Amino acid sequence: MRELVVADLMTHPVVTVSPATPFKNLVAILAEYRIGSVPVLDEGDRLVGVVSETDLLAKEEQRGNVTPPPLLSSRGRWRRWNRSRGTTARDVMTTKVEFIGRDQPITVAVRRLLHDGSRRLYVVDHAGRLAGVLAKRDLLHVFLRSDEDLRQAIDEEVLRRCLWADPAVAKAEVHDGEVTLTGSVELRSEARRAVALTEAIPGVVAVYDQLSFHTDDTAPV
Repeated sequence: MRELVVADLMTHPVVTVSPATPFKNLVAILAEYRIGSVPVLDEGDRLVGVVSETDLLAKEEQRGNVTPPPLLSSRGRWRRWNRSRGTTARDVMTTKVEFIGRDQPITVAVRRLLHDGSRRLYVVDHAGRLAGVLAKRDLLHVFLRSDEDLRQAIDEEVLRRCLWADPAVAKAEVHDGEVTLTGSVELRSEARRAVALTEAIPGVVAVYDQLSFHTDDTAPV
């Protein structure tokens, strides 16, 4: 069963800028495309930074401060003051960028987005060139698969291909992404496997096991 990878759900092409893009153009691009950040690419289309709304707002935060305030004790405050002096993407961009390979499993991307608190991951190819962007909302698209599409996928990839189940005695019923497995299989272990494999199908919301079995091969001997 093929696992979804980042390239399956990423958004592309991506709006980008160069390091030399002027400050005012950066603001216009974020406003025009209604995005919160824009990646910065070098001449080889490699990701060298990202400019976010926060990076740009540093200029407004430090408005009127022609010299560094005397109480800039933290590194973060110094960074924001320096960015407030910037006039191009190179000056204001964040160089530490969250990125992921286009062939990485979606499960890896989900863990990173949830555990690291990131809003998006920029997607790169094997040469480090930008290939797309993956946001949390992109990951939710998998749950828009139709019930019929899910039913066919479970029928073909789980019941037939993996379990060799007879379509006359084992089937999947799907409603609003919730799957009910009905019928019978030979072994109890096969029923358990059917549930596990069905839960792994992208887009499945829940699985209800109503499969019966002829032999309990999981019982202690």
